[in-house]
Amino acid sequence: MDRSQHSIPNPKIDPSRRRPDNTPDDDDRVEIGPTPLAYAEWAEAGIECPDLPQMRQFRWQRLVDHIVERDWAGVLLFDPLNIRYATDTTHMQLWNTHNPFRAVLLTADGHMVLWEYGGLAYLSDYAPLVKEVRAGASFFYFATGDRTEEKAELFAHQINDLLRERAGGNRKLGVDKIQIAGLRALEALGIEVEEGEELTERARAVKGSDEIRAMRCAMHACEQSIAEMRSVCAPGVTENDVWAELHKSNIRRGGEWIETRILSSGPRTNPWFQECGPRVIKNNEIVAWDTDLIGCYGMCADISRSWFIGDGVPTNEQMRLHAVAHEHIMTNMELIKPGVSFEELTFGGHMLDDEFLDLKYGSKFHGVGICDEWPAIKYPQDHAERAYPGVLETGMMLCVEAYIGVVGGKEGIKLEDQVLVTETGFENLTKCPFDPKLLS
Repeated sequence: MDRSQHSIPNPKIDPSRRRPDNTPDDDDRVEIGPTPLAYAEWAEAGIECPDLPQMRQFRWQRLVDHIVERDWAGVLLFDPLNIRYATDTTHMQLWNTHNPFRAVLLTADGHMVLWEYGGLAYLSDYAPLVKEVRAGASFFYFATGDRTEEKAELFAHQINDLLRERAGGNRKLGVDKIQIAGLRALEALGIEVEEGEELTERARAVKGSDEIRAMRCAMHACEQSIAEMRSVCAPGVTENDVWAELHKSNIRRGGEWIETRILSSGPRTNPWFQECGPRVIKNNEIVAWDTDLIGCYGMCADISRSWFIGDGVPTNEQMRLHAVAHEHIMTNMELIKPGVSFEELTFGGHMLDDEFLDLKYGSKFHGVGICDEWPAIKYPQDHAERAYPGVLETGMMLCVEAYIGVVGGKEGIKLEDQVLVTETGFENLTKCPFDPKLLS
C-alpha cells in the first residue's frame, strides 16, 4: 500500500491543534502517548516536551547514516523496539515480541516500508517518514503453520523487489531478528544477510536533543508513579499490591508497559532477581525494586531503590548494605564523561569488597533508551569472559547499578540511577529520593 495514494486519514484529527510535543491535541488520536495528567505535571515541573517530528527525523537520519557507512542496501527490522525507533509507531508491542507480524525495511536512500497488521495504514498515519504500508510479514508457525516456508518466500520476494528498485545491485542487507524460514528465503534469493542488531544498537546509543527531552518527561512521569507506589507500600500488603500501583500509575500518564516484575521484600531481597508475588510485607523489612519501565514516548525509565518499611528503625546491617550500594553508584557515576573507555569504567571507581562479589549485579553500567541498550559494562571479575571494547560519547545514556548483599544474608539492597553523558561529564536524570531512614 503506497501511503501517498492509499493512506486512510483520521477525520477526527485537526492538524492545526497540537499538544506541547507536537502530537494532535485530540483525545481520539490513533497515536498513543502522554495523557493530560502527564502534560499537567510536566508543565508544573517546567519540563519541556519533545518535538516528535524532529525526534523521528533524527532517528531516521541516524539509521540511514549507519546503513550508508556500512555500504549496505538497507536494514530489515523485526524487533518491535527497533521498529519503534525507526518509525515511532507501535501496535500490540508485547504480543509482537513473540509473534513477529510487523517488519520495517529502511533502504540506504531513506525509503521506509512498514509491514503492519492487516496492512492497516491508518495505524501509522501520523508517521510521514513511513512511505509505504504493506501486509505479509507474518511467517511464524501460529499464523502460517505448514505454509510457513511459502509465506516466508513471498515476503522475501517483496524484499528482493524493493532492493532491486531502491539499491540497484547492492545485495547486502542488515537484519536484526528474523524467523529461520525468512532467513533461508532471503539467502536463497542471493541476498547477503548482515548483522543488523549491531547497526541498530550503535545508532540508538547516541540520543538527540528531543530524545533527551522525551526521556526527561518519561523519568518525571515514572518518578510520580513511584511516589504513588510508595504511598501504598506498607506492612500488611502484598508485593503484588505494591507493584500493581506502579503499573496503574504508569498507564495513567501514558506510559506503556513494564519489562519485568522485579520487586521483593524481606528475605526475598537476597539473592536478587526474585519477581514480586503474593508475599505479605512485614514490619521493619526492606522492599527493593527495579522499575524496568517503558514509559511516556516509549522511553525506558530504569530506576532502583530500596525502602525500609515499618514503624521502627533500620538495623545496622540494613544501613550498612545501603551505604555501600549508595557509595558504589555515586562514586562510579563520577567516572562518566565523553572519551572514557568501557575498560576504564570496568576497572575504575568503587571496588566491592570480597563479601559482595558472589551476589554482585550483572553489569556495573548499561546503556538505556527505549529499553536496556548497548553497552553492557561489566565488573572486573567478569571482564575476561564477558566484556567488549567501546568509548563513551556525548548523548549516550547509562544506568549505574548496584546490588549489595552477602551469601546467606537476611536481606539485600538494590540501587540504580539513570544518567546522560554530556559534553563535559554527566547529568544525573534521576530525582527519585533515596530512603532517608536508610541514608541516615
